[in-house]
Amino acid sequence: MKLLLIGDVVGKPGRAALLDRLQDLKEQHEIDFTVMNAENVAGGFSITAAIADLLFSSGIDVMTSGNHIFDKYEVIEYIKKQPRLLRPANYPPDTPGNGIWVGNVKGTRVAVLNLLGRVFMQPSDDPFRIGNELIGSLSADVTVRIVDMHAEATAEKAAMGWYLDGRVSVVYGTHTHVQTADERILHEGTAYITDLGMTGSYGGVIGMKKGDIISRFMSPLRCKPDHSKSEVRICGVVIDVDEETGRARSIERINLPHNQ
Repeated sequence: MKLLLIGDVVGKPGRAALLDRLQDLKEQHEIDFTVMNAENVAGGFSITAAIADLLFSSGIDVMTSGNHIFDKYEVIEYIKKQPRLLRPANYPPDTPGNGIWVGNVKGTRVAVLNLLGRVFMQPSDDPFRIGNELIGSLSADVTVRIVDMHAEATAEKAAMGWYLDGRVSVVYGTHTHVQTADERILHEGTAYITDLGMTGSYGGVIGMKKGDIISRFMSPLRCKPDHSKSEVRICGVVIDVDEETGRARSIERINLPHNQ
């Protein structure tokens, strides 16, 4: 099974680039299943129902998220009804939505798990304990297992990769918006990369206007930053997984400029 995993999509520039190239990428790499991180897709913060529906109808199968998922109030009702839009599984149990999705893809059982790191992040439950419990609850026939570890600290993401090695098909990091060059297959067959990178504008600071971000570092008077628009790139990975064993055969990094 071929997986396309897309890093944090930021604002309209990232969204437009992905929608423009999505079908090409899926055909080029013979993709069976596509996951993207959607927590920055609406103006850089959270997602709306209309944008989510557009992305799903355009070929995204499941969307993960992170610490910004509830920045827009309308998400609360939408995520209750849409099981393919995930929020971190280690949020409190009464949080709207789900942190794991399980379904059938071309005859193969697939799970997607969304976890939130705790180092330099808002308070949440232990992602290692919650991840272990949810992976342990899956039946043996769910062979393809995908984990988005949305975290700030490199060490926390790397630790999760080793912790779940051999029990899942892939552990990948999101959140920092900077693609890492450490893609590899771990010892027990789990594909790993510390961060998929950002799908959005590289003409600013992690997708936002550079002037807005610079001023936030230089002044206590803070305004909400707007997304930047230039030098847009699409970032992520393509992973080939053995459907029978769930072990990854290969992982290939994607970092593509988008012609605006």
